[in-house]
Amino acid sequence: MITGVHTMLYSSDADATRAFIRDKLGFPASDVGGGWLIFDLPEAEMGCHPSDEANGAPAGMHNISFYCDDVHKTVAGLRAKGVEFSDGISDAGYGLVTHFKMPGGCEVQLYQPKYVKSR
Repeated sequence: MITGVHTMLYSSDADATRAFIRDKLGFPASDVGGGWLIFDLPEAEMGCHPSDEANGAPAGMHNISFYCDDVHKTVAGLRAKGVEFSDGISDAGYGLVTHFKMPGGCEVQLYQPKYVKSR
């Protein structure tokens, strides 16, 4: 039986990305040797969307997003820690959405869902 999901970010500066996740996002981690950190994440969910080549979502693409209960409060808290956002908060239908930059060329979505989770 599957008991979880392991996600990965590929970074041009893995040490800085790990420090960002630990220090800015506040996720606890286990050092599995040589400074390689495996982060304990909060609850998770997974969506499966149809591919859309015309809008930059080719088949085989995957994405990592973070969600929160109050996107305005979360953005303010992250900005206070020096996190840089690449856009403002907008309504994407499924939630209030923005994106932030991480070291090493990673950019991720942060959103406040409008949908109700099943559990």
